[in-house]
Amino acid sequence: MTEHALSSLVQRRDLKVGHFIVEFATPGIGHILKGAGCDFALLDMEHSGFGFETVKSMLRYMEAAQLPAIVRCPSRDYHHIARACDMGAEGVMLPMVGSAKEARQILDCMKYYPKGHRGVALGVAHDNYRGGAVGSKLEAANERTTLFCQIETAEGVANAAEIAAVDGVDCLWVGHFDLSASLGVPGQFDHPKFTKAIDKVVAAARKHKKALGRLVPNVETGIEYNRKGFDFICYSGDVWVLQTALAEAVSRLRAACKAK
Repeated sequence: MTEHALSSLVQRRDLKVGHFIVEFATPGIGHILKGAGCDFALLDMEHSGFGFETVKSMLRYMEAAQLPAIVRCPSRDYHHIARACDMGAEGVMLPMVGSAKEARQILDCMKYYPKGHRGVALGVAHDNYRGGAVGSKLEAANERTTLFCQIETAEGVANAAEIAAVDGVDCLWVGHFDLSASLGVPGQFDHPKFTKAIDKVVAAARKHKKALGRLVPNVETGIEYNRKGFDFICYSGDVWVLQTALAEAVSRLRAACKAK
C-alpha cells in the first residue's frame, strides 16, 4: 500500500482533485486516473452495487498506480467498516454522520487498541501480508487509516463543529443531494437553507483545522467550492464523464455528417 499517502493529504489544505468510481472496476482504472492527474479515488459501495471482493481488487489496482483510495462503506456496521480497513482502504467514508457520538463509534471500528476496538488481523491485505512486531503494526495501521464523515443531514450540519472536534475525524465531506433533501429543498443548491448549511460546515472545519470535501458535477462548481475552502474536490464519476464526453462527440458527429 502507499505509505500513509492519504493521511498526509488530509493534513494539507492545498487542492486535491479526485474521481468517483461507481461502475468501472477495471484493472486499469487506477492507472487511468493517475494518468489523468488525479490525487485520489473515491470507491463507492453505498450506491454502486460493488461488493467487498470487487473493492478489494480495486484497492490493489489503485496501489499499483500509487493512487490513494477512499472507500465509501455501505453502512456504519462494524463488519463493513473493519472489513474495508482490513482490505487496505487508506480512507473510509461513512454516510449520514449526524453526531460526535456516531463519529466516535465509527472510529472505534476503524482503529486498533488503544484508540479503538477493531479486531486484530495482521499479515493480511492492509499490511501487505507482512509480519512484524504487533505493537508497531497496530500503531502504523492507526496512523494510516483516515476518516471522512459525510455531512448530509440537518442533524449533521447542526452538530458539524462537534463532529469536527473529534480526534480522528480527518475530513467533513458534504453529501449535497442528501443534504438538500434533508433540508427540504431537494436539488436546490442555491437555496438560502442549503448555502447557510454549507457555511456552517465550512466554519466547523476551519475551527478545528479539518479537511473539507465534496463531489462536484463540473469544473465551475469545483472552483466555487475550492474558493469556499473545500480542499478535497471529487470531480464527477466514471459513468457521467464517459456518458457526457460520448454524447457530445456523437451529437457533433451526427450533426456534421448530416450537414454534409
